[in-house]
Amino acid sequence: MATPGIQNGGVSVIAAAPTVAPVDPNGRSAATLRLSSPIRIFLFFHKAIRAELDGLHRTALALATNGSGGGIKQLTEKCHFLRSIYKHHCNAEDEVIFPALDIRVKNVARTYSLEHEGESVLFDQLFMLLGNDMENEEGYKRELASCTGALQTSICQHMSKEEEQVFPLLSEKFSFEEQASLVWQFLCSIPVNMMAEFLPWLSSSISPDERQDMRKCLHRIIPDERLLQQIIFNWMDGVKICNKRKRSEDDPRLSSSSHVSPSTNERNLLRSDCSATRSSQCHPVDDILHWHKAIQKELIDIAEAARSIKFTGDFSDLSAFNRRLQFIAEVCIFHSIAEDKVIFPAVEMSFVEEHAEEESEFDKFRCLIESIESAGANSCVEFYSELCSQADHIMETVKKHFLNEEKLVLPLARKHFSPERQRELLYQSLCVMPLRLIECVLPWLVGSLSEEEARCFLCNMHMAAPASDTALVTLFSGWACKGYPREICLSSSAIGGCPVKEIEETQEHSARSCRNCACANSSRATCGQTCVKTIDQGNLVCSVENNSCNFSKTESPKASNQSCCVPGLGVNSNSLGMSSLAAAKSLRSLSFGPSAPSLNSSLFNWETDNSSTIRGHTSRPIDNIFKFHKAIRKDLEFLDIESGKLGDCNETFLRQFTGRFRLLWGLYRAHSNAEDDIVFPALESKETLHNVSHSYTLDHKQEEELFEDISSALAELSQLHENLNAKTTSCNLGEGLLSDSLSCIDRVKKYNELATKIQGMCKSIKVTLDHHVLREEVELWPLFDRHFSVEEQDKLVGRIIGTTGAEVLQSMLPWVTSALTQEEQNKMMNTWKHATKNTMFSEWLDEWWGVTPAASSETSTSENNISQEIDAHESLDQSDHTFKPGWKDIFRMNQNELESEIRKVSRDPTLDPRRKAYLIQNLMTSRWIASQQKFSQSRTSKADDDKDLLGRTPSYRDPEKKIFGCEHYKRNCKLRAACCGKLFACRFCHDEVSDHSMDRKATSEMLCMNCLQIQPVGPVCTTPSCNGLSMAKYYCSSCKFFDDERDVYHCPSCNLCRVGKGLGIDFFHCMTCNCCLGMKLVDHKCREKGLETNCPICCDFLFTSSTAVRALPCGHYMHSACFQAYACTHYSCPICSKSMGDMSVYFGMLDALMASEVLPEEYRDGCQDILCNDCDRKGTAPFHWLYHKCGICGSYNTRVIKVDRDNCST
Repeated sequence: MATPGIQNGGVSVIAAAPTVAPVDPNGRSAATLRLSSPIRIFLFFHKAIRAELDGLHRTALALATNGSGGGIKQLTEKCHFLRSIYKHHCNAEDEVIFPALDIRVKNVARTYSLEHEGESVLFDQLFMLLGNDMENEEGYKRELASCTGALQTSICQHMSKEEEQVFPLLSEKFSFEEQASLVWQFLCSIPVNMMAEFLPWLSSSISPDERQDMRKCLHRIIPDERLLQQIIFNWMDGVKICNKRKRSEDDPRLSSSSHVSPSTNERNLLRSDCSATRSSQCHPVDDILHWHKAIQKELIDIAEAARSIKFTGDFSDLSAFNRRLQFIAEVCIFHSIAEDKVIFPAVEMSFVEEHAEEESEFDKFRCLIESIESAGANSCVEFYSELCSQADHIMETVKKHFLNEEKLVLPLARKHFSPERQRELLYQSLCVMPLRLIECVLPWLVGSLSEEEARCFLCNMHMAAPASDTALVTLFSGWACKGYPREICLSSSAIGGCPVKEIEETQEHSARSCRNCACANSSRATCGQTCVKTIDQGNLVCSVENNSCNFSKTESPKASNQSCCVPGLGVNSNSLGMSSLAAAKSLRSLSFGPSAPSLNSSLFNWETDNSSTIRGHTSRPIDNIFKFHKAIRKDLEFLDIESGKLGDCNETFLRQFTGRFRLLWGLYRAHSNAEDDIVFPALESKETLHNVSHSYTLDHKQEEELFEDISSALAELSQLHENLNAKTTSCNLGEGLLSDSLSCIDRVKKYNELATKIQGMCKSIKVTLDHHVLREEVELWPLFDRHFSVEEQDKLVGRIIGTTGAEVLQSMLPWVTSALTQEEQNKMMNTWKHATKNTMFSEWLDEWWGVTPAASSETSTSENNISQEIDAHESLDQSDHTFKPGWKDIFRMNQNELESEIRKVSRDPTLDPRRKAYLIQNLMTSRWIASQQKFSQSRTSKADDDKDLLGRTPSYRDPEKKIFGCEHYKRNCKLRAACCGKLFACRFCHDEVSDHSMDRKATSEMLCMNCLQIQPVGPVCTTPSCNGLSMAKYYCSSCKFFDDERDVYHCPSCNLCRVGKGLGIDFFHCMTCNCCLGMKLVDHKCREKGLETNCPICCDFLFTSSTAVRALPCGHYMHSACFQAYACTHYSCPICSKSMGDMSVYFGMLDALMASEVLPEEYRDGCQDILCNDCDRKGTAPFHWLYHKCGICGSYNTRVIKVDRDNCST
């Protein structure tokens, strides 16, 4: 029995449960958000999304269990609506909230944006499943229920994490005005057509009180402009508006009293006023040509600007060029989306591939510009040539695509759709864009049109807008007028009157809405100016005025006294926000599919860093932590597939499935604890990586709850299975009644429902962990290569191994290696051995791994190999081809064969000289050794036959109470010494009466002191009469050690059993010092192999000592008992002479003594040169025959190196 490890106080073992630091040091959560905080509106969004997810999963479950809940079609409709709502919610977060947060708090937003990508993949997989024609196949509906459950779990966990981490940070780091601005930008980033569905759905999903709170919140968020507030609240009350609109159409009297919907006469007047305009364009769908013309014109300008940059070499304004490109790219993308969702489905055509190609080309162009910007003055001519080439290529691609649309699509639309339907399609296409983009696009588009084209465009838009969109189309008209360069109000001339003025006349507070309007001053009015509302936001200024939408050369409108005065959104010039393309570049560039990417995948190329791909080929120590992910994925796949068989399985399958699940749970818990306790704190210790791991710690908590839920459900399922089997047996015997039969049917139904639930939970844990480990690989893995040296990574691996117990490693290693290739296994083992090179880990690994099924058969051909030092792992890797015969093989060899083998060993160039000499010597003496061993075995066998074995009687630790054991240990067995064949209770009992020491690890047999039968050593007695009697509470198969009293653990790095609760609980193994230390000593002074020495007091070897050891501050060690005795007379280390503790009190007493002591006259001015043992510095001190204080550190632990009789003052 070895030392219990080293404590900070030395003698006792202190049990300390592992603690995890609180995730949020400020203890904030979503519940602590102030009631007045604008961020609270996101909580309403989350509540509504949760309710929608719950309804979707309930529908799928009902469909899977009893066929109710509607059909696949209804489920598909629910899925489409949820995806549409959640997708735009996520996009708005990625474009607005996360970029703003990333400016204030680094390393938080990226993880959540990656989660959005993972959730998008889940939706794709669900729709792929819904699209399969397998509705009648067995298990299809259960798989649907599992997928919806996984989706619900993933999104709910994501939202919970946002509420625990992101929302409190937004509330803390942003002022009230900034929060309001962020939420407003969020709303303005959602497409208009989705807002019309989003807000009514949200309003109906919350309680009346919450709805009232939400209205108050929106009043504070929306700029104080009547028109904007009317639009938003019209959307929020969408159902009421639709009803009002219907009643107005039925009853003209209601129409005339409505402030929102124009009367029938007004609409007829509008059609009459537009008739002349329509005559010049009888097909409203031709307005698409205006979009094509404007986009091509902008692309031509961009191509010319690219050529100008190439010829002039002036790239000082490259950022503005990039902004122009981003704007036109965003316009093209949303234009393509509008066509794909509105125009093309109507004519049953598709240009999806062409649109995807255009988006890809824009992305390449943008990446090229960023490369030039990063290269700066070092940019070469090839960059600019490629820039021009790419610009021309995009222009040609878009031109070709537009030409195909004009030839194939427009003729069909003109032919098959009425003018009214054409206008509706165009208006719906415009509403696919978000408000913040429409505010920029309409002035840009109208600015490229002639006056007649602009009037026709506005007329079509007004005629197509439904009655409930009067305020919205008025806003659109006002924005469009700002782009027209002439001093004419297009709205007035196009529809016969200014819609803004009409609305102002019908509203009570019209005067306030334009009180500060710049149009009031004709000499200063401009077409693009609006009522300015500036909000001071600390270091940010949010302006409602729209002055930042000018992306092309033709976007500077001239002054106009006639223009419509409508409010701007105030979001495009706000530095809090971010365009969707910039957000896509910085936060959504790391997209992934359902399968894990390779290390060299482009997913690992962050920002413009291309070196990570090269580094991906180099094996790093930290890679082995992430190798566990491969094994995790393998077991998750098993759980996902096999859980589908739980509905119809036998007891054996259920038991095996439960066992596999518990193995995965235990090993994943060990893995996540290592990340939480070691890996993540190491990342957070780097200043640039603060907050990077917080989200993953929250993931571990949520995943642990999922595992607990599955475990409880499996226990319940096992109980139900057992009851069902018992009832089935009784029914088969004819013992059951009708009520029992009904009860049995209910149990079967409950069993099937629970099996379906567990299948969904297994799918959820698979999806959750799959995405979790993938995000770790994408986000965290590259950080180690950037911020940690190989030595630091080695230390991390060593710390992880040093806090992992032998039992866990024995389960973990076969589990991990089974999922790896032979090369990956070799690399992992080499890394582990290198990280533990100062320890006995390799010895433990060879002893244990050599007897596992994974070991090579070459290492187990004989019980007695030539050398006990042969590396079992090398044999496993088949890299050692040296002959390794057993003793019986050697004994059967003739002299010639033996000499031949000796010559083979002698000629082997791969063997170390000492190794070679050792093998040759053993081979030469092998016959004698084998004969001696055979004689010893025969003698032992004879003694067994005679049953005359010494010590075959029980021994007692407490003879009165008949408690088995000895004076050293309490145990129920004796060990048979391999050296002499005698029986002893422990090795200490053997050594006390023998002239040799007992090798306890060589023990192979034991005697049960209850039945007195000799049997193979093991944790329990195998004799039937003992009925599985336990030999002790603790048994170590490596050390052959039994203890029935204390908490003991086996340290694989010490390769010894030590007293304590275990590694990672109250002890850890330091790989440098090569010793087990108490958890309080995580930060200690390392001294290489510091414990592999003798105690400086009693000279006993410390590493294998059975008594407690004390660590000194200097890094040396001694027995705790020796320390107590030594400290009575000394306070300095006997090895290095440094103080053994805090001596400030004692040194203070010496100061008082020295101050009160008067030296003789001849010694008062004397001076001595001293060396301080504590600070290792030289100095001088006044003469004294005993005490000399260091003038630097104040210590009296000094020694005199020279006596100077001169005056100290000189």
